Amino acid sequence: MRILFTYFVPSGGVETLNRTRCIALRQIGIEGHLLYLHDGAGRQNIRDIPLFITNYDVDIVNILNTYRYDAIVTVCDHLMLQRLRGLGYGGPILYDAQGYGSREAAVGTLHAASFFVRMYGNAVLAQPSSHMLELINGVFPDFPRFFLQNIVDKTLFHYRPAPWLNPTNAPILAWVGRIEPNKNWQLFLELGAALAQRYPLLQLWMFEDPNISEPWQRAAFEATVHTLGLQDRLRLFPNIPHDHMPYYYSAIGDSGGLLVSTSHVEGFGYAVAEAAACRCPVLSTDSDGVRNTIMHNITGKLIPPDLNSGVQEAISLIEDSALRTAIRLQGENYVQENFSAARYASDFHNVLVALGIRPPG
Repeated sequence: MRILFTYFVPSGGVETLNRTRCIALRQIGIEGHLLYLHDGAGRQNIRDIPLFITNYDVDIVNILNTYRYDAIVTVCDHLMLQRLRGLGYGGPILYDAQGYGSREAAVGTLHAASFFVRMYGNAVLAQPSSHMLELINGVFPDFPRFFLQNIVDKTLFHYRPAPWLNPTNAPILAWVGRIEPNKNWQLFLELGAALAQRYPLLQLWMFEDPNISEPWQRAAFEATVHTLGLQDRLRLFPNIPHDHMPYYYSAIGDSGGLLVSTSHVEGFGYAVAEAAACRCPVLSTDSDGVRNTIMHNITGKLIPPDLNSGVQEAISLIEDSALRTAIRLQGENYVQENFSAARYASDFHNVLVALGIRPPG
């Protein structure tokens, strides 16, 4: 059985999800392929999965005719459903509601998608965060819909000491995301500036894909860095290969620092789960999807999007050594146990069986 996963560009959490689920589905005899309409930095992470990058109809038709997919999963791109039908694909198409960003963007996209999904699709997939459960059930109450928990690759994301990444052993405050409004990078910089007054050696590490930030956001970001006087303690890490990140997360945890997630809304929060798997403690705004991973003061810390709360909880996570140790170990264990490839493969198999795409057993 072959399944094609499509998205706009290989970057961010969707690139991670598509790649890891292709690997997971091999366990149950499904060969996953990837189609992206535009090139992106995440391409460097894809090594042993058939990959196509094209936005030309003639190329897509050739791919469809060559591989005869048993089903296609199109992520977020509702116009792709109509396009695939127009190009002659007659098999099942599943619309995967991922990668929206803010709640407002999710609401707008889902309502725009509804006509196309109902007209050309066979089912909706989504991650079971509370806002996505509410939105999908509200927009598609009478349409096949399935909620699948995402995967964290435990063969890759586990504690990997890397002292060479931080030879001075300075405490590190880290952030992963895009320089765009929903990721709320301003709060991270403000938190870093406030904590630097208490921890003079504090370093700020930001992991990002600069190729997908808007120029006006980049200008605002650079201005904020200068206003807060963070130039000498800030390091930007553009497009670090995904399989290098466990070393960085482990180094952040070993430094006595933490990962901060400042998003307004997250569907899942891959960086949060992957960091926790590597014993890197996480402080996160209560952005919905991160509740899949973070239970306050058990597997991490949750805060409102408020600077004072962030400072207080960050100090607690840095200075309360017993709590910090417990969170590091409990977070690691929780991710290892709850986001397995085997669970995803089983759940995906059940979806295909329910839709009559694959026989039971």
